[in-house]
Order: sequence, then C-alpha cells, then structure tokens
Amino acid sequence: MRKYDIVVKISQETGIQQIIVKKIVQKMLDIIIETLRNKQRIELREFGIFEIKKRKKRIGRNPKTGKIIPIPERFVVTFKPGLKLKDI
Repeated sequence: MRKYDIVVKISQETGIQQIIVKKIVQKMLDIIIETLRNKQRIELREFGIFEIKKRKKRIGRNPKTGKIIPIPERFVVTFKPGLKLKDI
C-alpha cells in the first residue's frame, strides 16, 4: 500500500476531499520524521513505538574481497509493534 492508497481510502471512508486528506497525512509523516530526527520517541497506542537507538561501532567484512572494514557508530530507527500488530 502506498501513501496515495491510504489517502484514497481515508477520503472514501470519511467523505473528506483527497487534497485535504493528503495534506493531513503528509503533515503527520513530517512530524514523525522531525520527531525522530530530534531523537525523540513516538508512541502510537495499540500500533507501536518508534525510537532512535545508537548502534555501536563494529568491524565488518567485504564479502567479495574479505577485507576488514570498520563500521562507525550510527543512529537507527527501531519499531516495536503494539498489541494490535502483535495479533496479526
């Protein structure tokens, strides 16, 4: 399912124009991205939790050449599903 499909479905079920629904959906995604960029947690009850976690630096290996490559520490987005998603 794409963002467009979500917009169409919400529009059909609520009777709100697609243009308005698209702006709302995009604004929600923008807020989620900005919140994660600020390393804050997002908790959507019964859906799940988005968090930023620091991944430690480690040593990797190029599978073609076998050369050892240092991988620096970085931040990653993690998602923990809520109760409704765990039941799927």
